Amino acid sequence: MKKLFLSSLFLMGGFWCFGQQDSIRISAKLSADAQSLIVAQQIVYHNPFDKPTDKIKLQNWVAAYQNRSTPLLKRKLQDRKKDLYFAKANELGALKNLHIEGANNSKDYEQLNEEFLYFYLDKMLAPKEAITINLTYEIKLPNAKFTGYGVGEKDINLKYFFIVPDSFENENQYPKHFLDIEQNLNSNSYWKVHFELSELYKSESSLVKTNPHTFEGVSTNDPEFFISYNKIDALDVEVDNETIKLVFGYAITEEDRQSLAFFAPLHFKFLKKRFGNLPKKIFISERYRSSEKFVGIDDIKFWKFHYKLFSDAEKVDLHYFSILSKQLMDALFINEKNEDHWLKNGLQTYSEIQYIKEFYPHHKLLGDLPEQAKILGMKPLKIFHASKLKLTERYPLAYQYILTQNLDQSINSNFEDLSKFNTEAISHFETGLLFNFLADQLGHFKFDRFLNSYFSKHYQQTVVAQDFLSALETETGGNSTFLKSLIEEKNRINFNLKRFTRQEDHFVVKVNKVGKEKIPFKLQTESESIIKETEWNLADKASGQYSIQSKDADKLIVNDEFIFPETNFRDNYLYTKGLFSNMKQIRLKLIKDVPNPEYNELYISPRASFNAYDKVMLGFNLVNRGVFDQKFVYTLTPYYSTGTGELTGKAGASYNFLPADSFFRSWQLGGGASYFHYDYDLAYQTYNVFTNFLFNKNPRSAVSRSLYFSYAHFQKDLDEKRILAKEYGKYNLWSLGYSYNDNAAIHEKYFNTGFQWMEDFQKWSTEAFYRWEYAKNKKISFRFFGGLFLNNKTQNDIFDYGISRVSNYAFSYGLLGQSATTGILSQQFVLAEGGFKSDFKTKSNQWITSINVDAHLWKMFNLYADTGLYKSRGASTKFLWDSGVKLKIIPDFFEIYFPIQSSLGFEPAMKDYGYRIRYTLIFNLSALTSNLRRGVY
Repeated sequence: MKKLFLSSLFLMGGFWCFGQQDSIRISAKLSADAQSLIVAQQIVYHNPFDKPTDKIKLQNWVAAYQNRSTPLLKRKLQDRKKDLYFAKANELGALKNLHIEGANNSKDYEQLNEEFLYFYLDKMLAPKEAITINLTYEIKLPNAKFTGYGVGEKDINLKYFFIVPDSFENENQYPKHFLDIEQNLNSNSYWKVHFELSELYKSESSLVKTNPHTFEGVSTNDPEFFISYNKIDALDVEVDNETIKLVFGYAITEEDRQSLAFFAPLHFKFLKKRFGNLPKKIFISERYRSSEKFVGIDDIKFWKFHYKLFSDAEKVDLHYFSILSKQLMDALFINEKNEDHWLKNGLQTYSEIQYIKEFYPHHKLLGDLPEQAKILGMKPLKIFHASKLKLTERYPLAYQYILTQNLDQSINSNFEDLSKFNTEAISHFETGLLFNFLADQLGHFKFDRFLNSYFSKHYQQTVVAQDFLSALETETGGNSTFLKSLIEEKNRINFNLKRFTRQEDHFVVKVNKVGKEKIPFKLQTESESIIKETEWNLADKASGQYSIQSKDADKLIVNDEFIFPETNFRDNYLYTKGLFSNMKQIRLKLIKDVPNPEYNELYISPRASFNAYDKVMLGFNLVNRGVFDQKFVYTLTPYYSTGTGELTGKAGASYNFLPADSFFRSWQLGGGASYFHYDYDLAYQTYNVFTNFLFNKNPRSAVSRSLYFSYAHFQKDLDEKRILAKEYGKYNLWSLGYSYNDNAAIHEKYFNTGFQWMEDFQKWSTEAFYRWEYAKNKKISFRFFGGLFLNNKTQNDIFDYGISRVSNYAFSYGLLGQSATTGILSQQFVLAEGGFKSDFKTKSNQWITSINVDAHLWKMFNLYADTGLYKSRGASTKFLWDSGVKLKIIPDFFEIYFPIQSSLGFEPAMKDYGYRIRYTLIFNLSALTSNLRRGVY
């Protein structure tokens, strides 16, 4: 068999190599079950190093699909994709039966689990010297659901599966997660690949097809091959007497085909004008289409509602412009993606911005949704500023959003280290905005002419990003010098329009700039007739004083339409007339919105809440924060209590320090107050100050760590019964603690330890939580709680550790019935302190330890068990346990506990069993959204 395949390999053509170019020739036979490839391969390898070598390092990347310890698997789990972790054995990939011959040496390999293999030569290979080796092996193909490459239901997509030589001297130079970042492994080699397939199959490739199942050519990227039972869709596009062949690794509808036949020539003409050369052939896989299509324009579908944001033709246009412009970048030049990813991504986004400006200048970010979404004939979305945003504003807004979280990364961060959101917001959007900013300042014609000239000279050559920046700096006369700094460091540049003075025929404007770089900026005036005067300035004056010619204007603007990715767009506008001259107008808005930077906006929205004593509370929330976080936030939420006829509510303010590069991500200082009722006709008041110190984190990691400190003062109304029970009418509470949270897929961990004290007690508590997904969607969790009073001189049991009910003396758990001891409200359960679900009606005033276990049973049902020890003063140590069934309606938010057996006995046989059932009910939208966005950032 080995000789047969080697013979077929040599029949494909004579010996060839091209200068110092590696050559790869392959004959691959698909197995009868379409799960494996039997490969005969010849590699002409040139030593790329400056010193002799006695070995050839080969890349065996199918090994990345073989088990749970590969870098690919770890990266997938970071993105919360668990298919590979829970894959069946027959879905995994593997290399088998590898034999290599070359230079009077041959070897059969037994250990094929490594992602790098070495073939040792019988003599040293000099620099640039070539050697030919022949390989035979079998590839067990993985399922395509893991990465998009491998065996699908009716087709096979092949990329990174064939063995190729490696050009790096050691593994430390190579990105660990290359398979999921589309790193080029074998750029600029000459490939010739022939597939032996039955008549049932069709085949295609990113290489040129020379026979029905033979492909060859030089590729700027690793070639891709596609084998399918079905007809393979293709489209020939004519552009300036050139024919570009589009091949699709998926079925396209006739309507999409007709739309693409119209739009694709327009796309290529647009791109050719800016970048010069066009590829002869483009292959678009399903994976590529999914990852590179235009985000945010697809139809919104839920329940019986279906809203079209854009027409079908517009979606085809924008989706395929995004796809084809990125394909052009990949074909245009070769670069090291892990380090210089931003160059191709930024140029692709720049092209996208220009395309939208030219062909969709008036299209809105939300498309037609504000017109389509109706309630009782009204169009509620039209009241939002978001409905007025232009489509081009998606780029700065995405960047601004991640910046306000202080989770942005520097542009030149390694691509494998970028979070999922930063891949778009930083590598694509921020870089594209910077290119667009330079084009606006230099002139788009000149900027596009530079791109055309530069990439025509470097067509299909290796481009180093720093060389591109140097050439751009020369072209702009030094005005782009700041780019190097912004690419290497997190962007914290901000232009602040402070004030103006009016002269006879011009304005003198004070513009402060945060950041050390000298950066050009655009200063404009605008009148009611929307006439703008524009002047470009270089922000290098110590005084910050700039002038602009204008006899009359209503508004002054710095960098309009978010053209520069600043840290704050809210200080780029000033009015010149009326009450708000030299300042910004204040605007009240209903419901949170994307902020309009021209105004100081306050958001007022209706609120409703409930507890057993205030009953239904109706009120409103007033806050200065929209959908984006900001450093200083204040909020006021007054309620009318229908249960007491009084005003209740809460208020607070906080300030966040968000350093660009530090060992901490945020340092929050704040305070607040609240007034509600904790029993019938009994109110409580709280006043608190706090600080939270959130440590910096790897943006791809699910781990967060924080320190916290708080002081709170409490005042409670007391009735006669409580006075006799010696309850505290006033008390002060200090808390200091540390928490560690790892929301990783599969293994979820949480740890918190803290010290709390007041006038009459000091106690130390520790909580540890571990949840393991041992099979897909099946989890088991373990929780440990330990609490110890270092000193306890309290006059009652309010501050004691709860066994099955939390001691909510800090009013922090959101109980519906704070003082309820009977009825449905008393059955509310919070997993804290002892965490027992059976109601033991006791507390601990000395120490407690407990373990809570929860495991999947069937569908929405879990089994739980709790056990622990506790001791109170003057009493012996006691042991408790319980067990039962949990119904997960909304996991972690709404769950019902049915106790079965416990220290109390067989509880279903007890006559009051209905009152022994407990439930968890958590109204925490931020926790829910935080849970949903795991793996994004």
